[in-house]
Amino acid sequence: MFWIAPILFAVAAALLCFILIHILREAEEGYASEYNMDTARQFEDLFLFISPQQLLIVSRILAAIMFTLLFFSAGNLTSTAGIMMGLVMGSIGAVAMLFMPRGLVKILRIRRLERFNQQLVTALTGMSNALKAGFSIQQAFESVVKEGEAPIAQEFSMFLQQLRIGVTFEEAIEDMDRRIGSEDLTLMIQSIEIARQTGGNLTEVFDRIAATIRERQRIEGKIKSLTAQGKLQGMVVGAMPLLLGFALYVVDPGMMLGFVKSVIGLAVLVVIVIMELIGAFIIKKIVTIDV
Repeated sequence: MFWIAPILFAVAAALLCFILIHILREAEEGYASEYNMDTARQFEDLFLFISPQQLLIVSRILAAIMFTLLFFSAGNLTSTAGIMMGLVMGSIGAVAMLFMPRGLVKILRIRRLERFNQQLVTALTGMSNALKAGFSIQQAFESVVKEGEAPIAQEFSMFLQQLRIGVTFEEAIEDMDRRIGSEDLTLMIQSIEIARQTGGNLTEVFDRIAATIRERQRIEGKIKSLTAQGKLQGMVVGAMPLLLGFALYVVDPGMMLGFVKSVIGLAVLVVIVIMELIGAFIIKKIVTIDV
């Protein structure tokens, strides 16, 4: 009867593994579904025709490759410390690869928003001239679409398409405001709504908004030039530990490999990463000034 205990233990372990695999599969499916929906919505807002499923597959492949490279380069299978080091470094690299597509989409969104705000000043001037020539507000938007460039022409074109299919002016312009997320555009939309309700002169409103946005962009450019030195100093200071570690590895690879594969070395690296992130966050808060 001595074989009953091992069998029961094996059955319990198998059931536990099955439950864990089932939980992980459900979590992965939920993450993939949310990721695809969120990424698809962001791609639509950016007018990027890329499949979220393909992007997710590519990010997973890159994560697997990065995990394998970092695991065998930073760790080994001969000791517990080596295995832990490989798992930690590989996991960090894999997570970075998984979140890299979202970071790239965020960067593209920020650059697109900056370009939209720059084009909005010219568009407001053109719309003001169109209204002075006797055009309606919808025809003024159409003039921007005909003469403008992406992204403002794309966004205004979608706004006009919504009007053509029966969406009300208020709903279409609110959807454009939500989709773009520009403070300058919000100011313009609020001015249009107030002028439509009170019967104000939109040409003067557009001229004033264009002057306000132009002045704010001038101040933002000046602030960026004044804070550029602080950002550069933060980048240099943040890169110094990495460059010093690489230099020591070139000088004495055996010493550095022994350091990173030890428990103390792993703890020091974790502390360095945490301090780097805290320093980067503080510097970003200091140099970020809202106008």
